[in-house]
Amino acid sequence: MRTDFDKARRWVIKVGSSLVTNNGLGLDLAAIAGWADQLVALQKAGNQVVLVSSGAVAEGVARLGLKTRPTQIHLQQAAAAVGQMGLVQAYEDCFQQQSVHAAQILLSHEDLSNRTRYLNARSTLSTLLEMGVVPVVNENDTVATAELCFGDNDTLAALVANLINADVLVILTDQEGLFDADPRSNPSARLIEGGSANDSALQAMAGGSSSIGRGGMLTKVSAAKLAARSGTDTVIANGRHEKIITRLAGGESIGTWLKADSEPVTARKQWLAGQLKVKGTLSLDSGAVRVLKDSGKSLLAVGIISATGSFARGEVVACVDENNNEIARGLANYNASEVNLLLGQSSEKIEAILGYGGDAEIIHRDNLIVGR
Repeated sequence: MRTDFDKARRWVIKVGSSLVTNNGLGLDLAAIAGWADQLVALQKAGNQVVLVSSGAVAEGVARLGLKTRPTQIHLQQAAAAVGQMGLVQAYEDCFQQQSVHAAQILLSHEDLSNRTRYLNARSTLSTLLEMGVVPVVNENDTVATAELCFGDNDTLAALVANLINADVLVILTDQEGLFDADPRSNPSARLIEGGSANDSALQAMAGGSSSIGRGGMLTKVSAAKLAARSGTDTVIANGRHEKIITRLAGGESIGTWLKADSEPVTARKQWLAGQLKVKGTLSLDSGAVRVLKDSGKSLLAVGIISATGSFARGEVVACVDENNNEIARGLANYNASEVNLLLGQSSEKIEAILGYGGDAEIIHRDNLIVGR
């Protein structure tokens, strides 16, 4: 019995493409109606709910009569534009039957990478929840580019959980949860009923993706780790189980429960952790790596071995160790050319080297997230 769910008040529910479109055959209207009924019941019990729904591209593929999901970006975007019409109408009809208003929210990576737009999205979602509206969120596939897309709605759902400081993220899929091996090829595979969202060993257990959606179990485990930044627990469960959301809300032990076993980080650092693209990379010596990991201090120029990329002041850069493993990322106080002049130098020499005074840190600790 998961008694912690009794205290949960803000829920993000994510449903995958294979569920929404009945494995690509077209919208599963009965399933959509069932989820809507359960979300309304959850709301009437005093909770706030956000639905993150995949399925626009898959529904567009079905409507257009395409044999498989297209790989060319312009065809994917065309399919998304067609499919989104049917997807949002289906949800609108179901929620209206329950006399509950729904709102369509389409987000792109650029909406959440820009700090101002991020805060605007946060404000809009919070306002809708306070008004008793159910936001239905999807990636804006029609305009997102391959280089600047979330890649899957699991990641988007985790970022939405960060946005609203959700208590629980429920990822509904066509699998029972996370197994210690691939259950499709190994009949002895065992369901992992619980664990830590920050357990790196879980990454090795995750498998590949389906042909219908873009996400796989690996993206779900990664999403749980990202959601944990805001103190959000994650449940991965089979969305085809009857009354799955209601049963989870009642504390029933279904699927895999990945707990956020660390203190929530600040909203600003949640935003940093959610940045999918970086503008440059700073390679650090072992001393700087140790200071960042163990002491939570700012990054100084003296610990930087090299800098690559073309980044401006205030843009996101990754910090890697000498084996090129990312250990942190943050907002640079200097641009790429300036950092290259300051490599390995003490902070006292910055003014003499650049010809003007500036920040003592290359990345201030308030703008640095370690162990993303």
